Amino acid sequence: MCSGWRGQRTVRDVESGALQGVDGRGEGEVALRDPVRGVGAQRDPQVLVGVHQQVGVVVGALGLDGDAVDERDRAHEVLALALADERVALAAPGGTEALEPRGDLGFGKRLHTVPGVRIVSLVPHATELCFALGLGDELIAVTHECDYPLAAQTLPHVTRDVLPAGLSAAEIDAAVRERTALGESIYELDAAALAALAPDLIVTQALCPVCAVSYEDVAELAAELPSRPRVIALDPHTVGESLADVRTIAQATGRRDEGVALIARAAGRIDRVRLAVRGARRPTVVALEWLDPVFVAGHWTPQLIEYAGGIDLLGSPGEASFQLDWETVAAAAPEVVIVMPCGYDAPRALAEAREYADRLADLRANRIVAVDASAYFSRPGPRLIDGLELLAHILHPRRVPSAAGGALEL
Repeated sequence: MCSGWRGQRTVRDVESGALQGVDGRGEGEVALRDPVRGVGAQRDPQVLVGVHQQVGVVVGALGLDGDAVDERDRAHEVLALALADERVALAAPGGTEALEPRGDLGFGKRLHTVPGVRIVSLVPHATELCFALGLGDELIAVTHECDYPLAAQTLPHVTRDVLPAGLSAAEIDAAVRERTALGESIYELDAAALAALAPDLIVTQALCPVCAVSYEDVAELAAELPSRPRVIALDPHTVGESLADVRTIAQATGRRDEGVALIARAAGRIDRVRLAVRGARRPTVVALEWLDPVFVAGHWTPQLIEYAGGIDLLGSPGEASFQLDWETVAAAAPEVVIVMPCGYDAPRALAEAREYADRLADLRANRIVAVDASAYFSRPGPRLIDGLELLAHILHPRRVPSAAGGALEL
């Protein structure tokens, strides 16, 4: 499950001292714990968010070959700070002094560009990110769940699902809990196939212990492979940290320009949505990531709801999704309920909603909407921005008249 059943997030303290940066066109200057100043002629400084509120992020610019990337602790690379309309601030590239590599996995705090990288992606959102960066020809294998874009479906699979098909929501939850208690994933890695592929780079994740092969298992295997691949573990908790993953993968694969362009496009789309819904009445929202038991969506989803012009009554930005009872959800009295079961498309989400229609009716919401979580919400990749636009369309259809994917009303 890509954003559920996770442990509590460790909060990273931001270093003291000023962090200076400017957005891509030099329109805004950001200082740590100060409000943003002068971001664009159409922006009202009175309504801009102060950066101390830890809502968004400031993402450093892509540097030159050899710039530091610490894939397990990116505190110097991504700061969980708010930025006016979340425009990504691009700071000047840092120095390129050498760092000692870690010998265990053949990667270190500094990732050097490797031409013609043979990449294995072990998490769907990393696969989508690689294709978005133009790395489709360098991907040599993916997981059995990597279904986007269509070209990903033609690549060899190096994982399989160990849970039987046809389980109900409650049965899936029970099976996931059982395997988690045993320290096991719901996915199995084909070690022999991976070794035969001789990858240069393996991209996995450290965010969810059950939604992909564990980082520890991948790292242990990588240390034994003759090709000695680098391992990058993506660990985004917010929209901005998902954009920082663009930087990490782009730098490791020599796609600096593509990474800059992808971040800029995402930031522009976020800005357009926030400007479109500015001043509109903000409906109250609850996003449900699972229905039996009930899980409230966390991590990046509360941010997306805020950016889309809603008020998330239960979720907290950057924090793990969590279990609640139906009575507590009803007490929140949401106007809109978004049903987004982790890993499900919209038709299956609607089917789940119908199965629990009585429970959902007890919430007395004005609208209950099922969405494609697998495409737009469960995976913290490039299509999170499509999810933002979909939420804005659901909450403010007159201001955002269309969006990808669509929503199904219960």
